[in-house]
Amino acid sequence: MANNKFEMIMCIVNTGFSETVMDAAKEVGARGGTVIHARGTANKEAEQFFQITIQPDKEIVLILVPQDIKDDVLHSIYRLAGLKSEGQGIAFSLPVDDVVGITSQKTADLINEKIAAQKAVELEQTENSDIKNADDATKK
Repeated sequence: MANNKFEMIMCIVNTGFSETVMDAAKEVGARGGTVIHARGTANKEAEQFFQITIQPDKEIVLILVPQDIKDDVLHSIYRLAGLKSEGQGIAFSLPVDDVVGITSQKTADLINEKIAAQKAVELEQTENSDIKNADDATKK
């Protein structure tokens, strides 16, 4: 990831469509999200303006993504769960100033490589110890 800038994508959908939103986001590189159960308060004028029926039970999906994939994620969500779909989703993004507690995919890959290398060293040490113990036992 070239930069460390993030965006928070928020998507409000009818209950039962949060998984559709997450599938759409993961399809273009998002790694996960958080679902919050909510209740909408739209009025009849909004229903008439958008020409849709608004269900009061909602789910809000929060997805933190690198800034460089934000547009792809928003377009994918719109395609699979936008206002014209059953999910009737509305999605938007907000800039995020600081982030703690997450790693980029590159950092995660490096950590996994180090863990794998450490396990390989430990396995080799165990095998060498077993061979030495076997040699010692045959010498006795």
